[in-house]
Amino acid sequence: MTETVVWGTGRAKAVLATTILGSGMAMLDSTIVNVALPRIGTELEASVAGLQWILDGYLLALASLILIAGSLGDRYGRRRVFTFGVIWFGAASLLCGLAPTTELLVAARVLQGVGGALLTPGSLAILQSVFVKTDRGRAIGAWSGLSGVATAVGPLLGGLLVQAWSWRLAFLINLPVAVVCVWLARRHVPESRDEALTGHPNITESVVGALGLAGITGALVEAPGRGADPLVVTAAVVGVVGLVVFVVMQRRGRDPLVPPQLFTNRTFVLANALTFLVYAALGGVMVLMVLQLQVSLLYSPTAAGLASLPITIIMLVLSARSGNIAQRIGPRAQLVGGPVLIGVGMLMLRWVEPGAGYWTGVLPGLLVFGFGLAAVVAPVTATVLAAAPDRYAGVASGVNNAVARTGSLVAVAVLPAVAGLTGAQYADPIALTAGWRTALLVCAVASIAGGLLAIGTDNRVLQTTPAAPERHSCGVDAPPAHALAENEPR
Repeated sequence: MTETVVWGTGRAKAVLATTILGSGMAMLDSTIVNVALPRIGTELEASVAGLQWILDGYLLALASLILIAGSLGDRYGRRRVFTFGVIWFGAASLLCGLAPTTELLVAARVLQGVGGALLTPGSLAILQSVFVKTDRGRAIGAWSGLSGVATAVGPLLGGLLVQAWSWRLAFLINLPVAVVCVWLARRHVPESRDEALTGHPNITESVVGALGLAGITGALVEAPGRGADPLVVTAAVVGVVGLVVFVVMQRRGRDPLVPPQLFTNRTFVLANALTFLVYAALGGVMVLMVLQLQVSLLYSPTAAGLASLPITIIMLVLSARSGNIAQRIGPRAQLVGGPVLIGVGMLMLRWVEPGAGYWTGVLPGLLVFGFGLAAVVAPVTATVLAAAPDRYAGVASGVNNAVARTGSLVAVAVLPAVAGLTGAQYADPIALTAGWRTALLVCAVASIAGGLLAIGTDNRVLQTTPAAPERHSCGVDAPPAHALAENEPR
């Protein structure tokens, strides 16, 4: 039987600190790396495709493995898998910090994504399993708020680290955090697992899905520079075949990783389509914005990191209130209006060009963008969970999180080519500004299209869902993950 802890005790504080350090490390890393990209590109002489792989290598591993990683913890021990993920993430971060070439950095980032997939679902699973039932809402709320702070300080910390010495510090900073996290986990976190689970997790399905995503991503990233050469064609074929086989396995398997029954609900499908489009638009814009600010507007890394801070602050302050409003009036208005606001904010960000001031050129678009994001993130996550049968709540959350990360993955792979940025053009302020304006238009259309899809969702979907505890979450990187409730399967 799993040992439980009570809120307010020393052990409870240690468990909470452990999970916050682990998940916060992964959240922090994603925002720090964005700010460091221009310096990485300059030092390693990376092309646009190289920068894309530095981001997409991590996202690819994370999106492909996050579903299977949760089941590994349930079967083999949540603390064990979480700790292993933290150690893996720390070791991969060391490899990233020492990488002498773009190719080796990409390989290390893929390994880092594997570690991120192992530790991300484990954080909430530990809280859900070791805190007494009456304290779980408070523990998860504290985890959400304090983990969100990591996302908030990430751009600023990234800028300071890059300017203090090198972009390599953006990765090496994870090493002491990982050491402390592992020590706390082994000393204070009780082990827990689902004793009812039998058999083996669907490793084969996860590998096939990962190959499909990798093939498609490779073809999209490399096609602009290589054209239809054998490598690109082979990657495309492997990707398409892999994804087709993955879908067939889900439809015919006895214990599928992603149960097909989930997709018989129209609201579930539309909410995930909205998630894909909005997070694709968000991922593309956030990456290009740090480049535009540093290359075209000559911001320092620290200033570029600070520039987007208003978005995170808005998310932290308003996300919980947004979720409560959706609970009272139904989510449809926010699911439609939020993405439209995001799209308008993106169009306003086209003013961010050489000579633009922060207060008149950058901030107005960021504020509209942030309010739109705050309006939609919590309601879309709640809608996905409410639209799924109770027994699939954990899987539904995992699907939604994977969809969001895949949206960012595809955007990073496709958007530079669509914007006309190839080779080393990201270092040319004129070419980058032209591509920036094109990319914003594409992303605005994608976000608004996601909002229009939400018109078809069921506005009554949250009526039977219990009100969630007050949680200050930040969904800039991906939707908040969902911890399984007491009566849900693991």
